[in-house]
Amino acid sequence: MHYADGSKSGCKDVLPNQFDPQEENCSDLMTSRFIERMIEAEKPDLIVFTGDNIYGPDATDAVKSMNAAFAPAIKSKIPWAAVLGNHDQESTLSREDVMKHIVGMDNTLSQLNPSGFDDFIDGFGNYNLEVHGPQGSPYVNYSILNLYFLDSGDYSTNPSVPGYGWVKPSQKFWLRQTASVLPGLVYFHMPLLEYANLDMSNLTGSRQEGISSAYVNSGLFTTLRNIGSGAIKAVFTGHDHINDFCGKFNTIHLCYGGGSGYHGYGKPGWSRRARMVVASLQKTSNGEWGEIDSIKTWKRLDDENLTLIDAQLLWRYVKMPFRRCRDCMLS
Repeated sequence: MHYADGSKSGCKDVLPNQFDPQEENCSDLMTSRFIERMIEAEKPDLIVFTGDNIYGPDATDAVKSMNAAFAPAIKSKIPWAAVLGNHDQESTLSREDVMKHIVGMDNTLSQLNPSGFDDFIDGFGNYNLEVHGPQGSPYVNYSILNLYFLDSGDYSTNPSVPGYGWVKPSQKFWLRQTASVLPGLVYFHMPLLEYANLDMSNLTGSRQEGISSAYVNSGLFTTLRNIGSGAIKAVFTGHDHINDFCGKFNTIHLCYGGGSGYHGYGKPGWSRRARMVVASLQKTSNGEWGEIDSIKTWKRLDDENLTLIDAQLLWRYVKMPFRRCRDCMLS
């Protein structure tokens, strides 16, 4: 969102026909209005913010900026979660204190760090949310979908390595200890180096700038690929505002959300946007809700009609055929 000081913080890279003519000037308030429209249109069960929630250098009071940035989610009373980007801590609070403030806000499911790992895990905002089955289903007390959130860092602290930070071994260790064979989605701010290895001719969405990853390959993609024999279905990141594509690398979809904030850089004439992710359930033979059947995604543009674009199927459950075996051994 790159939220700063509300009506005092102007829009960037916006044409006159891209903001509300009733407003005297284009500002952060356009970001708030867009999020409110998205919530009203889609009525999601969970709202996720993928970092750079505020733009620290222009936010004179980090607490006030965060309160305003997350206000549409809080007002909706819909549960929400957030991770940190590289700009959130550049105002009046440290990275840890920014995450502590987020954790204390109304209706959030965000966590500072996982219980039992607090003393050695790097970063702030590493956590796992388990999505259980609906009331009345056999899975009401069991997870059917895992959502993983990671702090992908801000800037390198290694003098010999310039640029952005990266996910550390302690975070990958926690992820391996926590993850299961159930379908999983992962959210963090910085795109992986593997985004640059995608087949550019087979993307859904736009690539309009370089992939601004860390210079260090953290090995996170390999960790994700090896979890639960392909349990991780997609990764969602922010950071590069005018990239909004999804592409499949190996077994995992690597996706951007697209920039939603008007105080963040963009591209004149290119609408701000946000991504929807929908996990649908199977219906069992007796009519009860079962496990995850499919995961789909699309984006909506902040235009007059909240235009829906780039709908795609990320994953669908495929039932393996039963095969008889003459020489099988029970172990």
